Amino acid sequence: MGIFSYIMNEFKVIQERDAAIKSPWEVLLYPSFRVMLSYRRAHKHYKKGHYFRARWISQRAARKTGIEIHPGAVIGEGFFIDHGSGVIIGETTVIGDNVTLYQGVTLGGTGKEKGKRHPTLGDNVMVSAGAKILGSFTIGENSKIGAGSVVLEEVPPNCTVVGVPGRIVKRNNQKIPRSDMDQIDLPDPVKNDMQTLQKENSAFCNKLIDLENELKEIRKELERSGKCGEK
Repeated sequence: MGIFSYIMNEFKVIQERDAAIKSPWEVLLYPSFRVMLSYRRAHKHYKKGHYFRARWISQRAARKTGIEIHPGAVIGEGFFIDHGSGVIIGETTVIGDNVTLYQGVTLGGTGKEKGKRHPTLGDNVMVSAGAKILGSFTIGENSKIGAGSVVLEEVPPNCTVVGVPGRIVKRNNQKIPRSDMDQIDLPDPVKNDMQTLQKENSAFCNKLIDLENELKEIRKELERSGKCGEK
C-alpha cells in the first residue's frame, strides 16, 4: 500500500470514530497515525530478527507521541488510538481489526508469565480511557471495556466490562463499539448497589420511625391508665 493510499485509509478510520476531524490532511498530525507508521516499519524489522533497529524505531515514536507500542505486537487493520497519550501495548499483544483504544490504556502482562503474556483483543473491541488489561487472555469481539477498569480475566464476545477489578455487566450487546463510540453511558454496578442500599436504608429508617411512634402511643396509654387507677 502506497503512502497516499495509507493516509486515505487512515482518514476513513479516524473520520468514522473522531467527530473532530475535518480534513484528510489532519491525519498527518494525529499521534495515532504517526505512531502506526513507525510501528509498521518496526514490526517488519522485528519479524526479520532486527530487534535493535525495531526497538530504536519504536522508542523514537514513543518519545514523540507518548504512545508505546512494542514492535513485537501484532495489530490488525482499522486500528485507532484516540488522543493516545500514555497508551502502552506489550510485546505479545494481539489486536484484531477495527479496534479502538483511548488515552491511558495499558495492554500489559502480570510480570509472572513467559511466552504469551499480554492480552488478545478480538475484532471491534473498544477500550475506554485509563483502562488496564493485564494478562494473557482474550477480550472477545465486539466487547467494550469501561473507563478506568482493570481487567484480569477473559471476557466473552459482546460484553461490557466495568470496575476494579473488571466485572461483566452486560452480555450480548449487539451494538458495535466502533460504531457507537459511547464510553460514558455504561452500566454502573457500584452505583446500582449504592442506590439499592439507600432505598433499603430509607425503608428501615421509616420502620424505626413508625415503631418509635407506636411506643410513644403505648407510653401515653400506660400513663393514662396509671392516672385512672390512682383515682
